[in-house]
Amino acid sequence: MMRETTLSADDFIYPLFVIHGVGVRREIAAMPGNYQLSVDMLGPEIAEIAELRIPAVILFGLPERKDPTGSEGYARGGVVQQAIREIKRLAPELVIITDVCLCEYTDHGHCGVVDAEGHVLNDPTVELLQKMALSHACAGADIVAPSDMMDGRVGAIRTALDDEGFTDVVIMSYAVKYASGFYGPFREAADSAPQFGDRRGYQMDPPNLREAIREAEMDLAEGADIIMVKPALAYLDVVSAVASAFSVPIAAYNVSGEFSMVKAAAERGWIDERRVALEVLTAIKRAGADMILTYHAKDAVRWLSEI
Repeated sequence: MMRETTLSADDFIYPLFVIHGVGVRREIAAMPGNYQLSVDMLGPEIAEIAELRIPAVILFGLPERKDPTGSEGYARGGVVQQAIREIKRLAPELVIITDVCLCEYTDHGHCGVVDAEGHVLNDPTVELLQKMALSHACAGADIVAPSDMMDGRVGAIRTALDDEGFTDVVIMSYAVKYASGFYGPFREAADSAPQFGDRRGYQMDPPNLREAIREAEMDLAEGADIIMVKPALAYLDVVSAVASAFSVPIAAYNVSGEFSMVKAAAERGWIDERRVALEVLTAIKRAGADMILTYHAKDAVRWLSEI
């Protein structure tokens, strides 16, 4: 009766990785229990998510071919665009969020267009992100989530969506995305590791907190509806600060490295996975997150039903 923070299925967003092919259900070695799925294999996964009453999924795509500008990311027939249409057919009530970033689609693995000297070019990248977000909206996405950290991309995406009549499509901005060491397993899952250098030039420096407030403030001014903090577990103070500063929905990403280290320790018998995972998710919500992106979503809902 006196518990201050409670978890439920409504708090969770479940990430899905979609890939070209037929009959593909490939477990991600670094993320046990998570899979790369071809579009034709989404049916059982979506049915399970719907049965558990998880309200939303976020889609990440693995292209058939990569190129310098990540062209499949904004192609009408791209794998994410195909997956959106199929999920809308299977479960029209399920909220579909799409990751808007080029890193999964570029042959160099960076989040934008790169010049001959290896510099990521902000404005040409923003133009492609507009096209990507618009292609997702055309396919039926409910929420687009730019995760690239380019300057001005939220305003540009809002303008592109509004100009084409997609005024109701929500923007969930990865406004506060740190250059973190916790992303390793995801880069295996999405085949998105940079081929040279790193992403510290456009992602945030982990020691910075005030910068998070500035980044969120700028994205809200450009039209963001939801603010994302990524990662979550090592940045609970940031989640709390952002939630205190702004009266908008706050999302927090319980990222792959956070998930995988719990899994690895549990496999070795060092911790109780259920107890620790629910403790982590409760801490993220207690810090101020209104929604949590987590690979533990399905297990967490089952565990909560047993309490």
